[in-house]
Amino acid sequence: MTITAVFWDFGGVLTTSPFENFRRYEEQHGLPRDFLRTINATNPDTNAWARFERSELSLEAFDQAFAEESAAAGHRVPGRDVIGLLSGQLRSEMVTALRRIREKFRIACITNNVRAGEGPGMQPDAERARKIAEVMADFEHVVESSRLGLRKPDPRIYRHTCELMGVAPDEVVYLDDLGVNLKPARQLGMTTIKVSDPRAALAELEQVLNIPLLRQE
Repeated sequence: MTITAVFWDFGGVLTTSPFENFRRYEEQHGLPRDFLRTINATNPDTNAWARFERSELSLEAFDQAFAEESAAAGHRVPGRDVIGLLSGQLRSEMVTALRRIREKFRIACITNNVRAGEGPGMQPDAERARKIAEVMADFEHVVESSRLGLRKPDPRIYRHTCELMGVAPDEVVYLDDLGVNLKPARQLGMTTIKVSDPRAALAELEQVLNIPLLRQE
């Protein structure tokens, strides 16, 4: 079937990855490499992070629950510290590509997030907030885990977005920086692209959509 829509993750795709901030925090606090990612990947449907992204925990409850989970793994980390590491910088090449794509294809965003303003680092400066708001306004729909009560990789969040957009999964290209989030989308029939290096991902997307996306050097 012909591709008619492109679905985008937000953090790690349209912005730099929070994992870069995680690693700096780990280095500064003498934690094992990828310790924070390991906590978030353990019991991924029921851990503190998953419940917080579904708005099942308040910031205070998440702070305590994450601290308990990390302590059980050997190093106590307050949940508030992790929230403060989430903000990334917009990737200009991705935003430019998004707007080129919007001229020919329908676009939506599927993001695992927490309620706006929850905790340090979640209240960006006014200029950054304005730029993010402008990008979000480009989407036909923004599907947020904190509002829907579902989070990736639950297949229902992808089906829900397809229903909102009125498209079949095999009409969709989906970009995410996490393989665990791409797998269910692919199983539903979407074409998936993993975003590790932005330029490599855009080169792959160019081939799928057959439109130029990379700036000419």
